[in-house]
Amino acid sequence: MGGFDTPFAALMATQPPCKTKMKDFLFLHLRDLPYFRAFLRAVESSYYQDLPLPAPVYDVGCGDGHFASLTFDRKIDVGLDPWHGPIHEARKYGAYKSLVEADGAKSPFPSGYFASGFSNSVLEHIPHIDAVLAETARVLKKDAPFYFCVPNPRYLSELSIARLLGKGYTEWFRKISRVHHADEPEVWTARLEKAGFELVRWWHYFSPASMRVLEWGHYFGVPAVFARLLTGRWIIAPTSWNLWLTKKYVSRFASPEPLENGTFTFYIARRT
Repeated sequence: MGGFDTPFAALMATQPPCKTKMKDFLFLHLRDLPYFRAFLRAVESSYYQDLPLPAPVYDVGCGDGHFASLTFDRKIDVGLDPWHGPIHEARKYGAYKSLVEADGAKSPFPSGYFASGFSNSVLEHIPHIDAVLAETARVLKKDAPFYFCVPNPRYLSELSIARLLGKGYTEWFRKISRVHHADEPEVWTARLEKAGFELVRWWHYFSPASMRVLEWGHYFGVPAVFARLLTGRWIIAPTSWNLWLTKKYVSRFASPEPLENGTFTFYIARRT
């Protein structure tokens, strides 16, 4: 645990998921997102509740700010994203003290500026991942924690329709979900070390059955796309009575328990 303070060292000795009494993240995400995104994000929100995030905090790929607004009870210092649309939308959630429109490989901050960082379900979408990791390491202080989660190979190998349609469908699904990297921890270990990080801990989560619910949700969730286009909202009636059946169904697939055959992986790294 060299270089970490006591709270972080204590964290390394615990097992996910966290034991802190939490908000109902599943309902909170279901209010605003299509169910196939909501139940995965609910699991990921739960992981951050016991993770130390000393300020200033750096969110690499903040998107529209929805995840941070539900996950954290305090404002994150900086959210960075290269896309103008999501950054503009993020302002309405008020989850960040500052929002920066920039490529993660060209951060405008000085070296060693941030005391912690995270990137939630973002790095898999970045083609130039090595450059972004190296730049993230540059702007983090020595020993700063960096948390991120990404899909692993089972994200693709567990697709149900691929059993009928083969590799062509797998590649098509990879493209529509914009996943450039679905790798095992050994691959991420090498990337992190090259960039200036040490991989401290990781765990797989989100079962193959959950992944198949997510897969089919891309198709069953088409009506939500029309709702978004017509009203600006994914969910027209975000109330408990309207969502109780959806919540009841997906809750069985939204366990935060680590799984040996999980289709996503959560990583804890530190800046060396």
